[in-house]
Amino acid sequence: MTIAGGLAVYFVIWWTVLFTVLPFGVRNEAETGEAHVEGTDPGAPVMPNLVKKAMITSVIAAVIFAIVWYIWAVYDI
Repeated sequence: MTIAGGLAVYFVIWWTVLFTVLPFGVRNEAETGEAHVEGTDPGAPVMPNLVKKAMITSVIAAVIFAIVWYIWAVYDI
């Protein structure tokens, strides 16, 4: 696997994992009991924690990428 190929595979894995991790722990205004702020969507997340989710995504994607790389290296796909 070339460096460019590895980066491309990691990028695809990272985005796939991100969309899997995004919904975890999301609570909207109604679920938290906060008053509705005028001009916002009632279903919008109160605290999305995007930086934390990006870090979690990076760790999970690195583990998955390591497994993919190992399979690619051992079985010479």
